[in-house]
Amino acid sequence: MIDFVHPGILLILGAVPIPFLKGSVRKVFLVLVPALAIVAVLTMEPGSYGAARVFGQEILFAKVDKLSIVFATVFTIMALIGMVYALHLPRAGQHVAAFVYVGSALGVVFAGDYLTLYLFWEGMAFASAYLVFAQGGERAIRAAFRYLMVHVTGGVALLGGIVLHGFAAGSLLFGPIAGGGAAGATDIGGYLILAGFLLNAAVPPLNAWLTDAYPEATVTGAVFMSAFTTKTAVYVLARAFPGTELLVWLGAVMALYGVIYAVLENDCRRLLAYHIVSQVGYMVAGIGIGTEMALNGATSHAFAHILYKALLFMGAGAVVEVTGRRKLTELGGLYKAMPLTVALYMVGAFAISAFPFFSGFVTKSMVIAAADQDHRALVVLVLTMASAGTFLHTGLKLPYYMFFGPDRKLEAREPPSNMLVAMGMAALLCIAIGVFPGPLYALLPYPVAFEPYTGAHVTESLGLLMFTALGFVLFLKALDPENTISIDTDWFYRKGARAFLWLAEKPLARYEKAVSNVSDSVVLPLLHGTARAGLRVDLNGVDAAVNGLARAILAGGGALRRLQTGMVTHYALAMIAGVIAAITVFAVVWQ
Repeated sequence: MIDFVHPGILLILGAVPIPFLKGSVRKVFLVLVPALAIVAVLTMEPGSYGAARVFGQEILFAKVDKLSIVFATVFTIMALIGMVYALHLPRAGQHVAAFVYVGSALGVVFAGDYLTLYLFWEGMAFASAYLVFAQGGERAIRAAFRYLMVHVTGGVALLGGIVLHGFAAGSLLFGPIAGGGAAGATDIGGYLILAGFLLNAAVPPLNAWLTDAYPEATVTGAVFMSAFTTKTAVYVLARAFPGTELLVWLGAVMALYGVIYAVLENDCRRLLAYHIVSQVGYMVAGIGIGTEMALNGATSHAFAHILYKALLFMGAGAVVEVTGRRKLTELGGLYKAMPLTVALYMVGAFAISAFPFFSGFVTKSMVIAAADQDHRALVVLVLTMASAGTFLHTGLKLPYYMFFGPDRKLEAREPPSNMLVAMGMAALLCIAIGVFPGPLYALLPYPVAFEPYTGAHVTESLGLLMFTALGFVLFLKALDPENTISIDTDWFYRKGARAFLWLAEKPLARYEKAVSNVSDSVVLPLLHGTARAGLRVDLNGVDAAVNGLARAILAGGGALRRLQTGMVTHYALAMIAGVIAAITVFAVVWQ
């Protein structure tokens, strides 16, 4: 009996034949491979697989334990739901990218060493970027380039951290950072690894890539992206930095930060993207608290969040698919034409808002209870406030203005049946987990000693939710969306990139051109002349050199031709790739 079949490799290899399959055969294949991946996860045995030594360093291709299994379970389930949602797509490119994306995320989850983790980490970044590029249009392409550059930068920081930490620890095996826990990382490599992980977790101020790129992705691509990148970051944080005090406060800031920015948003998918930041904040805070209940809460909330957030993005994506509109100021009155979409979306809205008998209620409350148990009153207050804000915007404001509200007389209909089936699968799981949390609790890394359905907890939650609903009704006019753009931390790297391009196109280019002119007109003729004359100085060569120097001086004062932005971008990418290659070689050959 085979104890372990890597589901990530199954999906990555499964991407290869997709372009060659057509029609019903392709659709069956797209559903079959994720289904086999689910079976592979459910039947695997804990242990270590694929151990080897490379240049004196121990490499462990896969490590299976309860933490990796719970994340792999929800990742493979989401892969199946996402592929059902995307079955109607005629082109193979997005399917291939989605398979590689999910497979790479699973590769990170099972990685037993930092080198394996890094390779899958970068595969995840490039595959997900394609899902933004595939949308086409100037906005999407610009967002995709920014997304890719941010993640490449984070990958370089991660790789540098891996090298330095490997030197300090003497091992590349993936586990808790030495000196971690309450004290946090104590070496520079550990801090760089933490920075790389925090970037993918979208921790402010490193969050703007998410809300910049996700709304510009394809309808189906945004569903996949909502599920994997940030939750993979949650997994690696739980694996490497449990109990790190800094994460408690970063998580609390995230929870409020996302909610506050969601207030300002007019774009339905951007609003949902900000709530990813907010909800991941609960997970990051739980990891920072570091107790068994807190880690169980962070893990279970990641499980629930993947499903209900995908459902919310599927609902919003269905609206974008049939109307071509995504701004709340342009939507409204769709409930008559899309009743099934409305009902399924509201299941996700109740789940993210932690209504009793929905998944968020049995997971989010575990993180808050863990904070209370650890005597962190301020953290409890912040997370509770964020929960109320989540219901206000995702559960009330967004569906009201998207499906109800003023009727914009839009032509609409229900989306393709496969999209509704996928939404139904996610909705069913959101309800099942909320009603029967036992099977999810059994998957968690530690024994669960938490009962969500106590009289006090249910009463407190319903009171908070109903008070929030009352506030929405009373202040509805003040919540009207406005057709504005919110400035986030991406302003800094957008402006910084412009400054860098100006520096490259103007002063540096002029300097390079002047040096080139001197070289071509002075140095090379002089060298050629002396070479022909031996030890004698070639007067003709000197004369030509003097004339060339004069021409160079005159040319240096003139304006240069403007460098194209694409050339600079490609040059920067090439430089980064060179750095990655150099550090990688350095990492694997050191003894």
